Amino acid sequence: MKHTAITDDLYEYLLAHGHNADPVLAELARVTREKVGDWSIMQIAPEQGTLMEILVRVSGARTAVEVGTFTGYSAICIARGLPPDGTLLCCDVSEEWTAIARDYFAKAGVASKIRLEIAPALDTLRGLPADASIDFAFVDADKESYEDYYEELLRRLRPNGLIVFDNVLWGGSIVDTSNRSADTVALRRLNERIVHDDRVQAVMLSISDGLTLVRRK
Repeated sequence: MKHTAITDDLYEYLLAHGHNADPVLAELARVTREKVGDWSIMQIAPEQGTLMEILVRVSGARTAVEVGTFTGYSAICIARGLPPDGTLLCCDVSEEWTAIARDYFAKAGVASKIRLEIAPALDTLRGLPADASIDFAFVDADKESYEDYYEELLRRLRPNGLIVFDNVLWGGSIVDTSNRSADTVALRRLNERIVHDDRVQAVMLSISDGLTLVRRK
């Protein structure tokens, strides 16, 4: 078994040889860096966005949920993968950051597909009908609530629907046993929960800061 370490040069090659360049998303990434400074690290990587759009398209998803929208990069990628009558529910608590997102939803031509709820995501998810059918979900928010998001989404996820979790490797801290921070411990709990959950099939990918794809059986 061989694992290729991703150097800076190799990463640039990886980006150049996928369809990861988009003028609207590139502008959004630049504006995010300018307006939120160091917090821009929370924005997903370009190849991650491309992967999610592909996943949404090939899965035939029509209804999607995003937990943690930030300035809108990932939401645009998901919404682009949905059909014209598809819907994406975005959950976030920041009016400031999502104001940027709203502008770029319009620039990307996907605003009509997106409903943005400014409220604690758990309140929004628990307020969904118990029989709601979600096709695709992306979670990139407060790590201590990941397990709760998992359960609320999974119970509403259709068979063969997907949940994608971001940051599951947490900068490598996930395997540092001396790291007992609340976020790291919460991510370890989620990872263990998923791997022992016979309701789902899952794979963890070393893309960006780690992605776990969860398919409901």
